[in-house]
Amino acid sequence: MSLTPAQFARAAAAEASHLRMIRLQRMSYHELQRLLSGDAAEAAVWIRSAAEYGLAAAQLRLGRILLEGGGVAPDRGAAFWWFKRAADCGDAEAMNMLGRCHEHGWGTPLDLPRAAACYRASAEREHDWGQYNFGNLLFDGRGVARDLGAALCWYLRASHRGHARAMNLLGRCLEQGWGCAPSPGAAVHWYRQSAHAGYFRGQFNYAAVLAERGLAAVAAAWFWQAARCGNAPIRRAITAVLAASHDPALVRVRRRVAAL
Repeated sequence: MSLTPAQFARAAAAEASHLRMIRLQRMSYHELQRLLSGDAAEAAVWIRSAAEYGLAAAQLRLGRILLEGGGVAPDRGAAFWWFKRAADCGDAEAMNMLGRCHEHGWGTPLDLPRAAACYRASAEREHDWGQYNFGNLLFDGRGVARDLGAALCWYLRASHRGHARAMNLLGRCLEQGWGCAPSPGAAVHWYRQSAHAGYFRGQFNYAAVLAERGLAAVAAAWFWQAARCGNAPIRRAITAVLAASHDPALVRVRRRVAAL
């Protein structure tokens, strides 16, 4: 019996998938890493095969591709499903992405308690984004009871793993006394760490502290860096903060930022 064109196409696709599976089994660790980190449009078919083969890193990568629409049509429902498969394999980054889906309603109904549970599972496996996101829910009391002290602890753990945004929020907590006694010196330390890690809000906060301490030239350089790395709201904040300053260095940087 001859195959219809549709049946032939399905058979050919199945055979191609089988051959990819065989090649995936023979790939070295470094070959797999290159595959998963390559161009999404070119690697999508291989990533899908690797995901179907059961590779958690490929399931996570495929979920991101489907969420963002890189190389394939976006499909948030499918992205959620692949994140869940990877999370069920114990992948901490996938647990964090599953939390993001629950928090924002991507491919699944919005469910903040589930988001908090996913972030916590990721955080307890030492994933910095999971720690940061779980800290945010604790800080705001979304999906969990508000607990500033616990939020600060998670920001601290993420900060020690190099998370620039967590460093900035840790600095804010220490400066304002949120969840702890105020500690201006420690706040400056974490603002500086965040600034050097490239986060524009950390750069802004570090610059503001330096300006208050009379270190205008250094502050101006960090304000300018924050303006270049940041967005329109941070540029407006910089011009507002510097509006009353008469220091020549700060006046110059305010004008440069306003002209962006």
